[in-house]
Amino acid sequence: MSKRKIVKIDEEKCTGCGLCIPNCPEGAIQIIDGKARLISDIFCDGLGACLGHCPEGAISTEEREAEPYDEKKTMVNIVKAGKNTIIAHLKHLKDHGETEYLRQAQEYLEEQGIEIKIDNEESVCSHEPYQSCPGSQMKEFSDEKKETTDESGSRSSHLKQWPIQLHLVPPFAPYFQGKDVLLVADCVGYSIGDFHKDYLKGRSISIACPKLDTNQEIYQDKLIKLIDGAKINTLTVMTMEVPCCSGLLHLAKRAAEKASRKIPIKSVVVGIKGDILKEEWV
Repeated sequence: MSKRKIVKIDEEKCTGCGLCIPNCPEGAIQIIDGKARLISDIFCDGLGACLGHCPEGAISTEEREAEPYDEKKTMVNIVKAGKNTIIAHLKHLKDHGETEYLRQAQEYLEEQGIEIKIDNEESVCSHEPYQSCPGSQMKEFSDEKKETTDESGSRSSHLKQWPIQLHLVPPFAPYFQGKDVLLVADCVGYSIGDFHKDYLKGRSISIACPKLDTNQEIYQDKLIKLIDGAKINTLTVMTMEVPCCSGLLHLAKRAAEKASRKIPIKSVVVGIKGDILKEEWV
């Protein structure tokens, strides 16, 4: 063994939310016994793709004695996870100038008869939040769908409250008492054409961004107060399909586990073109 940079996880800070998992394409981190664990030194390249995705700040890197990172053994794990994970890993290596690891990875893919191109391909979120993350990549959608309804005239807003940002909402406000509540990632409302009609109508709402908002520990406390104090009826969590958005559902689940009352929670996952990818009670 020799000294090298490798991920360090602070077990006391880790809540087991799992947000680091999709951001480690190498498969070096798993949730075991409710905590994130580095399962093997040989899978951790020390480049820190998982950094910046832990809301508790439990993940850092350190230099210590560790088994050498093994690119080809890592690729066995990555190939099992599918094409998107392979692309994410290759781009991760390319972005960090790890040309030798990249060569070894491509060599392994050739040996397995797998053809993957990383030019002009998307990757999952890296630790550089505004460059490689599909949640922040610029996209323009062509008019692929022919309109079948008349969009003329104005539509009524179904928003019946203010404020709506989770940092600002008072959890004991009358408009939350006994109501069905939406907890919505910021981008959702801009993605679904009939958001007001199909989802907001008859519900109270709060919005948040699990990637960019600060002081998110306050969010958990507010959600517990909504469940126990305001005695909300149901909670529907609406997120985008991008990996970094899933943290909102993890946050809601943690709050529900700590609350005294038990309420139904529904997860709605929205595609970046506004289609509903998944809707289920969790």
